[in-house]
Amino acid sequence: MQRVFSGIQPTGNIHIGNYLGAIKNWVELQHKYESLFCIVDYHAITVEYEPELLHKRVLELAATLIASGIDPEKSVLFVQSSVPEHTELTWLFTCITSIGALERMTQFKEKAERHKGAVFAGLMNYPVLMASDILIYKAEVVPVGEDQIQHLELTREIARRFNSMFGEVFPEPQPILTKTARIMALNDPTSKMSKSIEGSYIAMDDDDDTIRKKIRRAVTDVGPQGGEMGPGVKNLFTLLEAFAEPALVERFRADYANQTLRYADLKYELGEAIVRALAPIRERTFDLLAKQAELMEILDAGAKQARKLAQATMEEVREAMGFKMPVA
Repeated sequence: MQRVFSGIQPTGNIHIGNYLGAIKNWVELQHKYESLFCIVDYHAITVEYEPELLHKRVLELAATLIASGIDPEKSVLFVQSSVPEHTELTWLFTCITSIGALERMTQFKEKAERHKGAVFAGLMNYPVLMASDILIYKAEVVPVGEDQIQHLELTREIARRFNSMFGEVFPEPQPILTKTARIMALNDPTSKMSKSIEGSYIAMDDDDDTIRKKIRRAVTDVGPQGGEMGPGVKNLFTLLEAFAEPALVERFRADYANQTLRYADLKYELGEAIVRALAPIRERTFDLLAKQAELMEILDAGAKQARKLAQATMEEVREAMGFKMPVA
C-alpha cells in the first residue's frame, strides 16, 4: 500500500468546512492507504496563540477525529510535537530552501498582511515544516485542498533538491485533491468558512438547535445571477450534497431549475441533514473527552509508531548529509 500523510491544526472550533475538506476524506483514505494523520501543534504557533489552551485543543481535535471515524487500529494518529525529528529535519531543509521561494507563497503573503506587526520567521518557514512533516515519513500521496497545492509543490521541490545534492532519499509526493467543493461562510458566501469570522461557520460541537438556527440565518440570493446560481444558494447546495441523500438534492435542484424553490424548505432540510450527521459525532467526542487518559494512550501509541519511521528516515538523512556522530 502507498503511504499517505496529512495534518490538521489544533486551533479550536473545528467546523464543517474542516470536516468536509479534510476529516471525512481521511476516513475514506485510511481504508486505501497506509495512513499517518497528525495533529500539527507546531504549525499552530506560527501566529499568536494561547499556550494554556493548546493542550486542550489538541485533545479536543483528537477526540473529534476519532469520533468522525479515524480508527487508531487502521491509522497512525499522533501529535507532531511528540516526534522531535520533525523539527530536526525542518532545520536541515531550511538550509537548502531559498528565501525567495518562501516569500512567493500566497498563504504567507496573505497571513503576513493580516498579522502586520506580528509576523515571525515561523510563519515564513511554515511550508518547510510542512515539507518535513510529509517527507520524514516518505509519504507518496498527500490529500490537499487547492489552497495547499503551492505548499505541496514546494515540498516536491525540496525533495528534488535534497536528492540532487545528497543522493536519493525522498519520494516526490503526489496530491490527492479534496473531492468536496470549498465550503463558504454562511454569512458571506464570497469568503471561505472560517472560525475567525463570527457567524460564518457551524462548529462540530454545536448543538442541534444552534445548527438549525445558523442555517436559517444563512445568506441566500434573490435569484440566478447572470444565468448562474448565486453564491449563497450555491453554498447551501454544496452543503446539501455533502450531508443529504442524493434524491433530496435532486428534488431541490429541480425546484431551483423550475423557479419553484422555497429557501425556507431548503434550509429546513439542510439543517436536519447536518443535525443527523453531526449529532452522533458530537456525542462520541464528548464521551472520548471524558476519558482523557485513554485518549492520551491512543496518541502516545501513535507517536511511538510514527517516531520509528521518522528515526529511520533521519538516520538516512544524517548519513547522506555527512553527520557521522552517533545520536545520544
